[in-house]
Amino acid sequence: MSSTSSRRFPSIQVLFGGLVVVLGALLLLDTTGVFPTSELLLYTPSLFVVIGIFALYQSRLRSIVGPVVLISIGVAWQAVALGLTTVDDVVVFWPVLVIAFGLSVVLGTYRAKAVPTDDGFTSMFAAFGGAERRNTSKAFTGADLTAVFGGVEIDLRDAEVVDRPARINAVALFGSAEVVVPRDWNVQLDVLPVLGAAEDSRRRYETVNDEVDLVVGGFTAFGGIEVKN
Repeated sequence: MSSTSSRRFPSIQVLFGGLVVVLGALLLLDTTGVFPTSELLLYTPSLFVVIGIFALYQSRLRSIVGPVVLISIGVAWQAVALGLTTVDDVVVFWPVLVIAFGLSVVLGTYRAKAVPTDDGFTSMFAAFGGAERRNTSKAFTGADLTAVFGGVEIDLRDAEVVDRPARINAVALFGSAEVVVPRDWNVQLDVLPVLGAAEDSRRRYETVNDEVDLVVGGFTAFGGIEVKN
């Protein structure tokens, strides 16, 4: 992989945000009576399936349990919405979630702590699970971090920024996003927390770069975004 690879589209963050916008627009059209969209909204659960499949692709099948749970919930919900089954028929399978949780614990003990990459731009997504990435690019430009009922962590201690500042956009909904940086990096935190927290928890050092190396922006609700070393 090239250390100067450009930003890839669509990232999971772009896809997730776009689906939310489309869903909101359909709801607005229906509630205002401008255009009936109830039949289209019937397929809302399929959005979870799409996000889950894309999450599997983004993780290169290293994070399986979370996306599979998301896909399973979407498939079951869609089947109920279409009248193919009933809620009572689906609820009897709730122990599968317990099994999935156990598998996530077991698999987590065997896989590597962080996936190494030297891409200049990194896109990460976690739903009902976790994802860790160690970026060693010598020309790091930025990242998209998205955590929904899960956690993501990107380690930049071996990365270098040529064109300052690099930019990370993080979204944490009922989850957490952590950014690990070198101790001498000058980091600017520009996150909007709603019933959540955003903080730079690093100790203060005298040897900090004068120029801003990294800008961490984004949004968190019922979750947290943290910069640490």
